[in-house]
Amino acid sequence: MIDLRAARNDPDDFRRRLARKGAAEAFDQLLLADERWREVVPRVDELRAQTKLKGKPTPEQLEELRGVKEELQRAEQELAIAEAARDEALALVPNPPDDSAPDGDTEDDAVEVRRVGNPPQLADPKEHTEIGRFEMERAARLSGSRFGYLIGDTALLALALYRFALDRAAGHGHVPMLPPVLVREEAMYGTGFFPTDRTNIYAVESDGLYLTGTSEVALAGLHMTETLEELPLRYSAFSTNFRREAGAAGKDTRGMFRVHQFNKVELFTFCEPSASGEEHERLLAIEEEILQALGVPYRVVNVAAGDLGAPAAKKYDCEGWFPSQERYRELTSTSNTTDFQARRLGIRYRAGKSLEPVHTLNGTATTDRTVLAILENFEGDVPDVLRDYGAPEHVRK
Repeated sequence: MIDLRAARNDPDDFRRRLARKGAAEAFDQLLLADERWREVVPRVDELRAQTKLKGKPTPEQLEELRGVKEELQRAEQELAIAEAARDEALALVPNPPDDSAPDGDTEDDAVEVRRVGNPPQLADPKEHTEIGRFEMERAARLSGSRFGYLIGDTALLALALYRFALDRAAGHGHVPMLPPVLVREEAMYGTGFFPTDRTNIYAVESDGLYLTGTSEVALAGLHMTETLEELPLRYSAFSTNFRREAGAAGKDTRGMFRVHQFNKVELFTFCEPSASGEEHERLLAIEEEILQALGVPYRVVNVAAGDLGAPAAKKYDCEGWFPSQERYRELTSTSNTTDFQARRLGIRYRAGKSLEPVHTLNGTATTDRTVLAILENFEGDVPDVLRDYGAPEHVRK
């Protein structure tokens, strides 16, 4: 959540920044709800003070006290309603974007930072399903649309890629883990996926649990409600992820490009606020190092403010070249969520004599989509760096 005290002190700057995410109206509603709550608080405090009598009360004082208590009960109910309305409004306000994020609302508004590698000149570019072994029709019979099997050499390539990415992350000080993929609602709320992204999340309603669309949720939740004594803390995680892809009807329906279930190696950092800008660039450098080692041509883009998710203040995407589409598509991303998630999750650190929220950052080391880019760019040949991890020299259907 945003720093409400800071927002009260400089509402114009918060409104300006949030307008770039289309959230100026939500911010104004928050200020109104907060003002209503602050109007009730002094009256409740005053009535509570009136209930504290010194010495033995007289009959007149007892009668007056009964009236005060009745008024206090009504005021406390009013305060509870005002507080609930303020908290509901606060939950709808996203993290204000960093001023270095470009203006715009769509992926086409992202600003290119650089390109690395040259797209291959292929005589007959093929889609990944024509090169690797994927079972889409059988998966559809089993689970419905947007599911698929990776089989044989293709599965070995994917497994090698995950282990390679975990090793590279570990080499940069990220502790590897295998996290839970079912979490409680407070973890989804705490990381900012609720309430705004609820439609994309699969729910296990009978148990009050939710399937995560990224291990960012579990990694952020690892230290929820804790005070961290040493920073930075850096983790990486392999997990299977689940997304309903609500709103993506008709988009990327071919092959395994946009599916409901996929695997990913995630990067995550807890750090002091003064270090988060540098840490963001560090995570991006790890993502680029992995893509460069694989040899996949890619470009880096600075994502537009209006296209950022609720928790992110700034995000870079690394987009790989897909010969079958003749365009760059997202392979990895890294976001600086500043103190937004930490405030919701209650994660703090000791800043001198006070306790302050940490900053959290996340990034993608690799996903299944990188497997697709490897297949299409190298026509089934496997990068040398993956051979030591059990990948075949060439993927066959």
